[in-house]
Amino acid sequence: MGRVEKPSRKDSYVKGGYYDYSLLFLTLFLVAFGLVMIYSTSSYTAQIAKGDSMYYLKRQGVSAIIGVIGMLILSKMDYRIFLAKLPILKMRFVTLIYFVAIILQIYVLIFGMEINYKKRWISLGKFGTFQPSDLSKVAVILFVSYLIYLSPKAISKFSGFMRIAIYISPLIVLIGKENMSTAIIICLIMGGICFVASKKKGYFVIAILLMVGAFALFLLFGEAFRLNRFDIWLNVETNEDAFQILQGLYAIASGGLTGKGLGGSMQKLGYVPEAQNDMIFSIICEELGLFGAVTVLILFVLLIWRLFIISINSPNLFGGLMCAGVLIHIAAQVIINVAVVTNSIPSTGIPLPFISYGGTSVAVLLAEIGLVLSVSNQIRYER
Repeated sequence: MGRVEKPSRKDSYVKGGYYDYSLLFLTLFLVAFGLVMIYSTSSYTAQIAKGDSMYYLKRQGVSAIIGVIGMLILSKMDYRIFLAKLPILKMRFVTLIYFVAIILQIYVLIFGMEINYKKRWISLGKFGTFQPSDLSKVAVILFVSYLIYLSPKAISKFSGFMRIAIYISPLIVLIGKENMSTAIIICLIMGGICFVASKKKGYFVIAILLMVGAFALFLLFGEAFRLNRFDIWLNVETNEDAFQILQGLYAIASGGLTGKGLGGSMQKLGYVPEAQNDMIFSIICEELGLFGAVTVLILFVLLIWRLFIISINSPNLFGGLMCAGVLIHIAAQVIINVAVVTNSIPSTGIPLPFISYGGTSVAVLLAEIGLVLSVSNQIRYER
């Protein structure tokens, strides 16, 4: 009998033949569902305030189209391009993105457009507005992943974590001045990526205590309205500032098991202010009921599961951590948004990914999915 040769590594695996269509279709479905809910939620107020019932739908639709195109382009690129060194600037592409994020945050604090006494947006004239803090989330995902990729063993020590925290702290401080909710998300992204990469988890107890302490100091010495949110949370039925949260709870309660039907919400008719934004989940509960709300959450769980699968199968550490960062970003926003809408935690302005109104948010999230799909396209699978 002739000798049977084992297949070579080259013969056993196909590189770049995998593409996660499950993640792609889940993302596109959530975006399409978000557009439907934005129209259902905002058509009445848009007609009154803007004279066009499709005002918010059109703006979100344009951002979604741009985001989908960007997602598809990024998905076919090699994500390792972010590790490339730029010869003119003598720095990595990922480092340049981080510095651009810092510059944009400084710019928005000085020259930004003020809405509701907050400077968070850069005016783009006829093209609307741009919120740099959304881009900063991507910058942090890429930069933290890169720093750990450079020295993976260092993150298993508390000193390694502190080094990364020091690098990211300027961006956190700049964002936190006007947008503490996004600063919290960035802290969670940074801490989550470090936790995933570290072999030793014990020191994260100290890290969490330090971050909670910094958060408490920020509340005590910051603007008074942030402390008032705790009083709203504890006294939602008596605090006069709890109107939005209370109306959102009424919407959830009135939806019952199957809801009032798409378009049948009463709370969106001016009772829940800016319902198409952070409070859109309450309208989903009212119109589609508990069944619809649970279905949406299941879709997010499936999306996060696909992100997890791609992360653990990534061909290198940088790609795996980048996917983990996207997973943490989306999971954190879903959990916090639902918790706020149901009054499980104090109110903070976190949108529901892919569904809440916000052009920059949906475009950036789609770009993040494009990066994950790019990693999936580099996975080698066995024949």
